[in-house]
Amino acid sequence: MLDASRSRALIVLGFALAVAAGCSPSQPPTPPPSGVGGQRAAGESATDGGASATGAPSAELTILCGGSFREPMEQLVAQYEEKTGGKAVLSFGQSEDHLPKVKMKAAGDLFVSHDPYVQYTVDAGAMRRWVQVGYVAPVLVVGKGNPRKIAKIEDLAQPDLKVVLPNPEYSTCGEMVFKLLEKKGIKEAVLGNVGNALVRSHSEVATPIALGHREAGIMWNGVAHNWLGKLDIVPAPYEYDDEVRVGIMGLSYSKHPAEVEAFLKFAEEHGPKVFEEFGYVK
Repeated sequence: MLDASRSRALIVLGFALAVAAGCSPSQPPTPPPSGVGGQRAAGESATDGGASATGAPSAELTILCGGSFREPMEQLVAQYEEKTGGKAVLSFGQSEDHLPKVKMKAAGDLFVSHDPYVQYTVDAGAMRRWVQVGYVAPVLVVGKGNPRKIAKIEDLAQPDLKVVLPNPEYSTCGEMVFKLLEKKGIKEAVLGNVGNALVRSHSEVATPIALGHREAGIMWNGVAHNWLGKLDIVPAPYEYDDEVRVGIMGLSYSKHPAEVEAFLKFAEEHGPKVFEEFGYVK
């Protein structure tokens, strides 16, 4: 009887020591959160969201880029790749065409556009952070030599002047121009000179003026800068109510946040100078 009691006591003592030592099979150790202590989430590669062994950003970024910013962004991306070893591909299109992809979080790591698309991206819950790199502003453009002596926006109402303007249904620039024409009371007179020449893109403003089919128009400053060999920009005071910023936006749903941040930091340092060189200033 004594031996049986002693045996039971030893069994209980042994079980208690095992529990104290953490050997209970029903309580496995809790792993650290993903990304801590070398742990990665399922499907995450060794280079996702980080840098390569050389320290260069490791993932290729897709940049949704408004068509008005092709030239400065091509230069900025080239500098980024040369100086950091990172990779980025530009996907061009109108900002209104890119926006649905951003709202659905369906494509892109960064988005290059202007107001009000910065706020639209915030409202969609798709903004990580953004960097301002310049301004877009409407400018008066005319044929080389300015044969009709256009000096101010009121001159677009001259009789028989052939005018081309951006369509406000598709263009922030067009919206700003129409508001100013209404404010000055010359909208109907100017639209009489426009006829059916309300166009969607800024290149469609520049091309007929460069070819002599139209005599004057209004377009974004930076795009006009690219056409200076074929048309002239008329110096005129800035009379518009709004300032329109150009932004490079990091998208919150990107699977490559470290590379996005690396590009944004590069854009903070180099972007304003590049965009200034291409005329994106007030």
